[in-house]
Amino acid sequence: MNPRILKRFIIGMAILTVGSFIFWDVLEDYARREPGDFHTEMGGNRLQDGLYEKALEEFALALEAMPNHRGALMGRATVFIASERYDEAIAELDYLITFLESSLEEDDQTGIAALAVAYANRGNVHDRLGDYQAALQDYIDAMRVDYEVVEGPGIVHKILYGNEGVSSVPKRARYLQEQLQLPESERVLRVPEIDDLQRMHKP
Repeated sequence: MNPRILKRFIIGMAILTVGSFIFWDVLEDYARREPGDFHTEMGGNRLQDGLYEKALEEFALALEAMPNHRGALMGRATVFIASERYDEAIAELDYLITFLESSLEEDDQTGIAALAVAYANRGNVHDRLGDYQAALQDYIDAMRVDYEVVEGPGIVHKILYGNEGVSSVPKRARYLQEQLQLPESERVLRVPEIDDLQRMHKP
């Protein structure tokens, strides 16, 4: 065989072999996914891009594939918070919290983290609406469920974004508790330039 043709054949076979490995690896990864995972991931991407209605469409498709998909429910709640549809956010988080509390196993660390985040985000919504007692209770419940998840930015977040002035569930809970113990006329429960730095926890 002509050496040039042989070389092309070998290169072509190498490319084909590598390509087949990549194909089967992707296929295996797809096969391992739970129903609804793909659309939940796509919804998260649309959410990051600020395309809220497109995100809701993807989360709806995820919930069609798997009713009560935790990531899709959290994703919808996050869209409602980001678009300031607070009544819908609370309703979605109420449902998610009830569902998780009734279905979690003791060793389901992902589900436990999701429950803590759901409480934290519902507390954030109550906080924004001025229902500070409800916000404080949700923050307390979030810390009770999984303190580490809601205690504040991790090392990666600090490196990428810094943490100057960033609030957290424990910080906000302590502040609210202190203020709510004061006479009503002395309370300072909202400082917009500080409160706006409070992170919304994502799915």
